[in-house]
Amino acid sequence: MNIQLFNCWYFLFILLSAGGFAGLYLLLRNRSQATVKVVLISLMAFALVLHFMKGLFPPYSLDYSRHLRDSWFINICGANIALFPFMLISKNKYVKDYMFYIGVLSGLIAIFYPIDPILKPDQSAEWIDVLRFYLHHNLLWYVPMLMVLLKLHTIQYRRIWATPIIFLCVKLFIILNQIFQSELGFIDLRGDDIHAIPYVNNSLIWGPDGNISKLIDWACPEFFKTIPVGPHAGETKYWPWFWLIVPCFVIVTPICFCISLIFDFKQFKNDTLKAKHAFRAWKKNTKREKCEL
Repeated sequence: MNIQLFNCWYFLFILLSAGGFAGLYLLLRNRSQATVKVVLISLMAFALVLHFMKGLFPPYSLDYSRHLRDSWFINICGANIALFPFMLISKNKYVKDYMFYIGVLSGLIAIFYPIDPILKPDQSAEWIDVLRFYLHHNLLWYVPMLMVLLKLHTIQYRRIWATPIIFLCVKLFIILNQIFQSELGFIDLRGDDIHAIPYVNNSLIWGPDGNISKLIDWACPEFFKTIPVGPHAGETKYWPWFWLIVPCFVIVTPICFCISLIFDFKQFKNDTLKAKHAFRAWKKNTKREKCEL
């Protein structure tokens, strides 16, 4: 097995992922909502257990320090694995919107760009972890998508403003995980060099990491890229977490809005027509008042 972009293994796992979703949908589509909810919660609970079980097989079983480090929830997919079971049983529509938008996006991005398996030096020796990767990330989009398609939750475009806020809160959850890791010795403590971060994960909390993530750099104000005070004042350094605030609203919100229109276009169309009629009435009244004067 050697998964690389656009080779046979790559497309095979995409087909298996799509087939798994289709199978679950066909299995659950005529079931009661109570049954569907129990199944989806069970799937997310299994994903959470599997997150901690990865220490039983390579590469984590061969590197205990890596197992301790990576068993924390230190990237967006790991954080979602931890939080989704609780979001799913919640009655809060906003967190379920977050589940849908970010879960589907993060899960599908990982399936179509499986960087973790690709970078493995020996995929055949770590094949169990490759399967775990695909299972985890498939569940991240399976469950939210089924939640919406099977009517456990209804998407409304009017609520998209909350998704970037919740997303930033999840990022805070991630950064707290890494702070505790550092303070408790799971990763190296920061040294004297303010620019040296001992362990940078792909959650982007410390700044852009790689060419793809730098695509969002344009939306970050220069203020959040500069050390404001102290002996290093004026030097370039991304503010942890804060640098993501503006890009989160500028980039995540339009993407979520476009996705919401697939499920809530009728309501958006009605609201647009109402706004259009209200504007015309206001314009007509303003013109009449000017004539009376």
